[in-house]
Amino acid sequence: MCLVLCALGTSVFAQTDSLLPVPSGQPVQLSDVLLDNNPGELWVRFRFVAPKIGASVGRIGYDVASKDMEHLCQILAVPYVAQHELQPSRVVISLSDRPVEFGDTAPDATQYFEAYRLEQSRCIWEGL
Repeated sequence: MCLVLCALGTSVFAQTDSLLPVPSGQPVQLSDVLLDNNPGELWVRFRFVAPKIGASVGRIGYDVASKDMEHLCQILAVPYVAQHELQPSRVVISLSDRPVEFGDTAPDATQYFEAYRLEQSRCIWEGL
C-alpha cells in the first residue's frame, strides 16, 4: 500500500511549485512524497521532476544527477523523516524528466532512482 502525502509539514515542502537548489544547478521540483509499505517495510519516496535529465548531448546524465539526488536526500529527506518521526528502511529519491504517475510505465520518460538508508542524520547510498 502506498500513501501519498499532500499536506507536507515544512515550508520547503509546502511550496512544491518552487525550484529546489541542487549542485548541478538544474531545475528540480518536488512532485510528491510517498510512504510505501509494499516492499514489506517502510520506504519513503521523494519524487522530483527534473526536465533537463537524459542521456543525449546537452542533457544532465546520471553521473551528475546522482550528486543532485544525494543532495536532495540530505537537505529534504533527512529533516522530513525527523519531523514526521518516521523510521524508514529506505529513502528513495527519484528524478524524472516529466511527471509520471507512481507505478505507471512511461517508456519515453527518463527516470533516475537512488536508494539510501538513514544513519545518524546522514544518507548512506544503498543503490537499487
